[in-house]
Amino acid sequence: KSSVNSFPQKSTKGSVVLGYVFRHLNLVEIDYFGLRYCDRSHQTYWLDPAKSLAEHKELINTGPPYTLYFGIKFYAEDPCKLKEEITRYQFFLQVKQDVLQGRLPCPVNTAAQLGAYIIQSELGDYDPYKHTSGYVSEYRFVPDQKEELEDAIERIHKTLMGQVPAEAEVNYLGVAKSLEMYGVDLHPVYGENKSEYFLGLTPVGVVVYKNKKQVGKYFWPRITKVHFKETQFELRVLGKDCNETSFFFEARNKITCKNLWKCCVEHHTFFRVPESEPNSLSRKFSKFGSIGYKHRYSGRTSLQMTRDPSVQLPRPDQCIERSRSKTYPKRTQQTGSKNISQITANGENEGTTKIIAPSPVKSFKKMKNENSPETQRSKTRAPWDENGPQSGLYNSPSDRSKSPKFPYSRRRNPSGGSENESGQPIRRRKNQNSGEDSDLKQRRRSRSRCNTSSGSESENSNREHRKKRNR
Repeated sequence: KSSVNSFPQKSTKGSVVLGYVFRHLNLVEIDYFGLRYCDRSHQTYWLDPAKSLAEHKELINTGPPYTLYFGIKFYAEDPCKLKEEITRYQFFLQVKQDVLQGRLPCPVNTAAQLGAYIIQSELGDYDPYKHTSGYVSEYRFVPDQKEELEDAIERIHKTLMGQVPAEAEVNYLGVAKSLEMYGVDLHPVYGENKSEYFLGLTPVGVVVYKNKKQVGKYFWPRITKVHFKETQFELRVLGKDCNETSFFFEARNKITCKNLWKCCVEHHTFFRVPESEPNSLSRKFSKFGSIGYKHRYSGRTSLQMTRDPSVQLPRPDQCIERSRSKTYPKRTQQTGSKNISQITANGENEGTTKIIAPSPVKSFKKMKNENSPETQRSKTRAPWDENGPQSGLYNSPSDRSKSPKFPYSRRRNPSGGSENESGQPIRRRKNQNSGEDSDLKQRRRSRSRCNTSSGSESENSNREHRKKRNR
């Protein structure tokens, strides 16, 4: 990926800087990409092409020098259908980095398949004379990389004979696009009782996560309004009954809330608005304004890019320069080590194989600037805490497909008015849980009666008494 460390003048428009980067990378399908920067409080932003550099106050306060990071702003729903090979290659580099830094989690078998395509693109066909034992361990594919994964990658690599780099990269994207977290731009917010949620902006809509579980999904055609006021973010959704429901979340501060709103407006415009309605575009999205703020996406939409007749793509005779991945010392085994089948999952047994190799995560991250957007995205866009609670918003898996029961949700009539005249928030599906609540109260009462038994009774008799009462 590219970085720009100096600007001509502060009055230069962001579009000029973006144009310089796109020409340097020889990109034509430019609307998928952008430049990120990070402020002093580690909040990341996208460079606005319509504003001058001086208007990006968060950027100006960090320098000089000023640093921008090139990356994908809008993930194509199907990156394999991108018209030019150079565009697909840039997507391949970005998604490969997303997997490596944990922003795009994937199961082990999928990681092995993706790693084999990376090796095929880097090294070509398997050659037993050149690719000696442990050659895969020189590359990094996922956080906390294990030797078992490297062996699986080597086995799959041997089966990919004849695939040129462009073909291997398309196959890589074809597998990666099916992963649940592909193209999800996560933003941390708070819900009821200050519980942490994540709003994910995707090519198809907004997804809501809590405790690693997807508890809500709203498609762009169903989202009628995105609004923010101070630290409160509102997402208004049109239901199947033609009634609108507003979901409210709290951001950490006003700056992050406004940034979430801007990103949501841009995603909504890029992936939803048809190009046949240019006149209604400004009217439709003027409703997205919040407390005097106006922000409109100025580039082409996804549909316009696929149907633009002015540019004939792909361009003929395109030459693509591929960069080599960073390599590490080859993984070696100590003499007298056990067979790999004896390695346990936790690696704590005395008979495990001792590995002499750098840690794939620590050695990679130490090279990164702590304030870089890539480092920050690895923190905010991969929020899943392995030690956190595993339960989702609902107790049963069947309930996860339902609309989430967020705080401060209000039902709206088609006319736009709220059903609650007093202005108090209405919690959805409250009646559905009333039976469970009464059941829970009954059990609590039965337990309290058990606990009021005489203190002269033994603990065992109390336990037996409680069992009988519960039965």
